[in-house]
Amino acid sequence: MKQFDVVIAGGAMAGMTLALALDTQSKGQLRIAVVEPFSVDNHAHPGFDSRSIALSFGTVQILKNLGLWADILPVATAIKHIHVSDRHHAGMTSIDHADIDVEALGYVVELADIGRLYHKQLESRPSISVMSPDSVQNVERSEQHNVVRLQSGESLQCRLLVAADGAISTCCQALGFELQQHDFDQVAVIANIRCQQAHQGRAFERFTDQGPVALLPMSDDRMSLVWCLRPAEAERVLQLDDALFLSQLQQAFGWRLGAFTHVGQRASYPLLLRYRAQNTSHRFAIVGNAAQTLHPIAGQGFNLGIRDVASLAEEVIQSLEDVGRYSVINAFAQRRQADRQNTIAMTSSLVHIFSNDYLSLRVGRNLGLALMDNIPSLKTPMLQRTLGLVAR
Repeated sequence: MKQFDVVIAGGAMAGMTLALALDTQSKGQLRIAVVEPFSVDNHAHPGFDSRSIALSFGTVQILKNLGLWADILPVATAIKHIHVSDRHHAGMTSIDHADIDVEALGYVVELADIGRLYHKQLESRPSISVMSPDSVQNVERSEQHNVVRLQSGESLQCRLLVAADGAISTCCQALGFELQQHDFDQVAVIANIRCQQAHQGRAFERFTDQGPVALLPMSDDRMSLVWCLRPAEAERVLQLDDALFLSQLQQAFGWRLGAFTHVGQRASYPLLLRYRAQNTSHRFAIVGNAAQTLHPIAGQGFNLGIRDVASLAEEVIQSLEDVGRYSVINAFAQRRQADRQNTIAMTSSLVHIFSNDYLSLRVGRNLGLALMDNIPSLKTPMLQRTLGLVAR
């Protein structure tokens, strides 16, 4: 039976960032295993696919502290300005990096690029073993350790098991963690878009009665589109030819970037809130999408998961002799409780407020956007969460 300090189930963004963070902060003293069903360098890896994600200012600071940002920066596109508006109504607000004296409000990266960079990092990390392709079949726990049995027949013994294996987590299911779920009755249509105007580092979020339309700046003057629609409307839009698709997107978004000229391959996924109220138990912790999967409104999900990862790594490093002891697990659970609850509540509230055309909510949200744009004290709390500058 192979012996490890930490076994991480899941080798996508959260799991691999945690493995690299633990290795860096322990200076290679921890024996770490990452169990991943897909080959890490496989271009079809679902955790490192063609999607883009927005890294908040706070997430970038975490990645800098972990020594990971220098490699990522060359493939990242800076967000210099964020514009938020409500379709057909007057309410809008905006944030510019110069207003708060930062180089960028955040950055957009393509998951495929991160997968490639992380795989390269692994080659120089002898303390990290990747079991791939393989997956967790079951878990047995005793007072001093876990025994993790894999699909391949191998068994791994560890002091701490971490679930980073997505919303439908095999580890969480094996240990009986209840998954709570809320269907937002929306589907995200995603694609890369080209526009008549250069994006100049501008990001946009526009609220419609169907759901938000977000456009994020990417390399080569592309924009990453997340268009949230009711399921039937999403299905219809996905069937349109490129010209009709761009025409209807133009109607929903407007002309702030000029005409939309090209659209890449389209994909879609249903939008659900999935979370586990409890994120720890005996010698076990949950991070990333395994702990909570959020609606993409306001771009909070991945950044919340990275705060999970950073907090867990910091607690583990305090107890290298036994990384899964109760004090480590309890401290992690306590640290993450408020941030998780507040971010889940804020995201879900925004979906409810901004994804309909009820008169009372329409008036309220437009008044709110106008006040935020003119009264700094109202804008600050939302700005701090957007930037990822929250206690963890």
